[in-house]
Formats: sequence, structure tokens, C-alpha cells
Amino acid sequence: MTADGKGANRPGRDDDPADDEKGSRRQEAGDHDHQEHDDHEDGIRCILLTGDNQAVADRVAAELGIDEVRAEVLPDDKADVVRSIRESTGAVAMVGDGVNDAPALAAADLGLAIGAGTDVAVEAADVVLVRDDPADVARVIALSEKVRSKMIQNLIWATGYNVVAIPLAAGVLAAWGILLSPAVGAVLMSASTVIVAVNARLMSEPESPAESG
Repeated sequence: MTADGKGANRPGRDDDPADDEKGSRRQEAGDHDHQEHDDHEDGIRCILLTGDNQAVADRVAAELGIDEVRAEVLPDDKADVVRSIRESTGAVAMVGDGVNDAPALAAADLGLAIGAGTDVAVEAADVVLVRDDPADVARVIALSEKVRSKMIQNLIWATGYNVVAIPLAAGVLAAWGILLSPAVGAVLMSASTVIVAVNARLMSEPESPAESG
């Protein structure tokens, strides 16, 4: 090892591909850990549901900062576990990529399938992550929050606009000389539509955990 903690190359040999693979895995684990940190900040409880043995599942959960581990779960029992979690805690999102995950994806309120997963899982899911990267789950959550915020903004604008404009067009203030002509009303209605569309287009795409970190 060198003084800065990096491995020194051996004379006359190329870099070991295994070292690159290990480094890639460490980077991927770091990205997933960043995702878990973001999810915890959003008040999301993360559960590892797997058929692997308890020791392996506990080690992975400790590395990624996952809240709860349910290991050695049979494929047919995953959907039942998801339903029990829904009954006890509320809305549940499930992320999976295999045939064994399909029933659980369908049982969850929101099923997210990895794009490189099986066709059965992709068909059962509500959202398909194009990239083979579970860290994109954090981006999906952030995007949904931004979309919801924009929907509320546009709803408030449209409601307030109609509350004011419709009575004016109906002649409520005609006795005071305030009346909207049909032509002006049409222009204002078009302007409202344009404002809502522009506000929606101003929504920025959320950054991935790797980009924001």
C-alpha cells in the first residue's frame, strides 16, 4: 500500500481487473448508502426482504443502513409479507427484479421493477427503472414529490382564477360597470392554460444520488 492508501501497481503487470470490479462495487454501495440516507430524511422506512440467509442479509443491511431485515423468506411468502406491512404501516413501495418478486410487486401500492429484470417482474410493476441501478428509486421518489407539488400549484392557480373570472363573466359586478366580454374571457382562459403549462415545464429533473453527492 502507498502512503495515500492506494494500492501500488506491480512492476511489469497491468492493473488487475478484479481491483476495478471491487472499486466499482464499493462505488455502487456508496451510491446505495446515499440513497438510503435520502430516504430516511424523507421519513421512509426501508426494509430488506430477501430469500438469502439471515447472516448475509444482516451484513448487507448494516452496510447500506437499512432499517429492518426479513431474511429467508420463501418466494410465495413475499406477497404476504408486503400485505402485512401495508396493514400495519400504510402505503408500501416494493422494488424487485426477479420472477419471485412479481407477486410482491403486484401486492404493493407501488411496484418498481429494475429494467434489466425478468419480463414477469416488469409486467407486474407500476414503474420500470430503465437503468440497472436501484439508486434510481430515490430519483423516482424525488420526481413524484416535484410532480405532486406542481399539481398542487396548478390546482390552486386554476381554482383561484375560476373563482374570480367566472363571476365576472357572469355579470356579478355589472351594476358597477365591470363586465367581461366573451372575447376577453376567451383570452383570459387561454392565458390561464398557458400559465399552467409553463409552470409545469419549469419543473427540473431531480439529480441522482451520485450526482448530488
